[in-house]
This record gives sequence, C-alpha cells and structure tokens, in this order.
Amino acid sequence: MNRYEPQSALTQVRPPKKRWVWLWAALVAVLALAALGGTIYAPIYAFKARPFAGQPPAVVSTASATFEEWMSLIEVVGSLKPVRGADLSVEVAGIVAEVDFDSGGDVDTGAELIKLRDTDDVAKLHTLEAARDLAQTNFNRDEAQLARQLIAKAQFDVTAANLKSLQAQVAEQQAVIAKKTLRAPFAGHLGIRAVNAGQYVAPGTPIVTLQALDPIYLDFFLPQQVLEQIKVGQELAVKVDTYPQTTFTGRIATIDPKVDPATRNVAVRATLPNRDRKLLPGMFATADITTGKAQRLLTLPQTAIIFNPYGNMVYLVTDETGPDGKSRLVAKQTVVQTGERRGDQIAILSGLKEGDRVVSAGQMKVQNGAAITINNAIQPSNDPDPQPHEK
Repeated sequence: MNRYEPQSALTQVRPPKKRWVWLWAALVAVLALAALGGTIYAPIYAFKARPFAGQPPAVVSTASATFEEWMSLIEVVGSLKPVRGADLSVEVAGIVAEVDFDSGGDVDTGAELIKLRDTDDVAKLHTLEAARDLAQTNFNRDEAQLARQLIAKAQFDVTAANLKSLQAQVAEQQAVIAKKTLRAPFAGHLGIRAVNAGQYVAPGTPIVTLQALDPIYLDFFLPQQVLEQIKVGQELAVKVDTYPQTTFTGRIATIDPKVDPATRNVAVRATLPNRDRKLLPGMFATADITTGKAQRLLTLPQTAIIFNPYGNMVYLVTDETGPDGKSRLVAKQTVVQTGERRGDQIAILSGLKEGDRVVSAGQMKVQNGAAITINNAIQPSNDPDPQPHEK
C-alpha cells in the first residue's frame, strides 16, 4: 500500500483509555468544588440579603436649660490667721521654778506665765545696789565739796563716772532677772503647756502658744484683673469645712499695695468677728465676695458639658422622623459658650435657649445623630450650693 494513501477507519489510531479516565476525574472534581462553594457562600449571600438591624438606642438622662438668678461673685480660698499670735519661749537658760498658768486659759497683757530660778542673780543685784548706793553717797559728798572748791574737778568726775557705771550694772542685772520671768506680751488664749516645774529649758524652747482669736484674719490672693471690683470695707461670706452649715461674715480690711510679679496676684486681708472662737488660726476657708447685682443666666448641670480644647459641646435632644416614618429622639452635638460655675451648675452664654433638652448623663454611649432613649430615674446633681453630707 502506498504510504500516501488515506487509511481506513479500521486502521485509524484511537486515544488510549487512560486519557478518558483523567478527564472524567477532573470533571467530577470541578463539580465537587462547585457544590462545596455553594454550601459555604450561600449563608453569606443570604446574610447580605437581610436588612441590617443596627444597635439599639442608647439610654441617657436629660436636663433642661433654665434661667436662674446668680449674684456676681468672686470666689476665693485662703487661710485664717490670728490678729496677734506667738509661740512663747524664754530668752535665757535656766530651771523652771514656777508655772503660773493652765493649758487653755485666758490671760491679760503682762500676766506672769513661768519663772526661772534667779536666786544667784538676785544676790548679785543686791551687791550691785549696795555699791551703787555707796557711789551715790560719795557723789553727793563730792558734789557739795566741789561747790565749796574743796576738791578738784577731776576727782568729782571720777566719782560721777563710778556712780554711772554702777547704775548701769544694776540696770543690766535687773534686765537679766526680768528675762527669768516669762510674761504674756498681749491678751489672748493659751494653748497646751509644754514645760513643767523643775525642768531645764534652753533659750528658744517653746513654752506655750498664745493666740488672740477675736477678731481673726482671713488672708487670700486675687488676680490683678479683679482689683477694680474690690475695695476696703467690702463684705464677704466665709465658710469652713468644720462648720458646713454656718456662714461667717467679714469685711476686707487691707489690700496689699503691690502685685506679685511672679503670679500677678495681690494679697488681701479680711477681718472676721470670732466671739465664740469657732474659727482657729491655720484653718482653710473659702469666701464669696459680692461684686454687683444679681444676673439672670441660663444654666445647666456641669455633667451635661463635654469640655474640649477646641470648644465645649452638649448633645441637644431633638425629635426626628425615622426611616420607618415613626418619630424618634435623636442626640445632636451643639457647640456652646460656657461662663461661670456655681456648685454643680454652669452658665451657658450662647448656643442654647431656655427649655432646650440636653443629655446630662450617658454621653459616652451617644454618637452624633444617633437615636436615644430617655430614663430620668437617676439624675446628676444640679445644686448651685452643694453641701457635704453623710449617708
């Protein structure tokens, strides 16, 4: 047969059987993968097809902006100081011979408090006094003789100098003896006695504190910006945490004539009556100085304000219609300008009007424009003059 002649169908070459096996295996694998992919991705597509429910509305408390009458005040803090006060001590060393006061007593000016042993000093004083008296007698005699020109002027000068020297020694010894007695430099109230009879005390050893308590001073500082609002004689209301329900009234007594260049503050001193001695030196006190007439200001609880460096904000509660056509409450951020503070309240100068409702608690759960639910069962404090109390 010619090699160029076409072969018959019986003589054509067929593909081997193994190739068909591989083709069927590949087809089965593809179908299995498709079935597996449908099983995996069917729930995902079904989840995407469902509408997203979203988070439930945040539960918050609300408060309304209201007008209140506020007095124009300057709030200050300071310390109480006595009009006269001192921790008494002795100038010289010695043994305590007498203690003439009781702890917590009242004394007058010049009252003897303690006395140190002075027997030796008194004996020396008597010796000097005797020598002084003799020198005085010699001086009188020489003075009479000089008048008659019976002695020289030089001899009389020696006698006069001797007398002056002895007089000075007597005065010095009297001063030494006086230092052995401690007396009250002013009238006041004594503290706790720190020494007893028979005890040795060195110079500067504290004996007792003496304080004049009525009246009493309140010292505080004010910034230079408010100097024009205060004057001597102006009234102020003082409180101490020891007596939270009591207000003490005083008046400005002195305004320092210079401003501290480091702080730009000026020292101010007020005087308070203290007949019942409730106020003690060293107490911390707060005071309100009335500087003008009452002002009508829009106020909110301080908890409603979100304080930020770039501006203070609140969440304003508004009514809106939702996608479902129903009315809902929405919180929207609103920038406000704040003013002075009084206790738990803060003044709103701009950004709100009377009656506006704002979120007062729960702001951390709220986003701008998000729906909210109001629950005012528990309200934050909104007292312009809160007082501490025990539960």
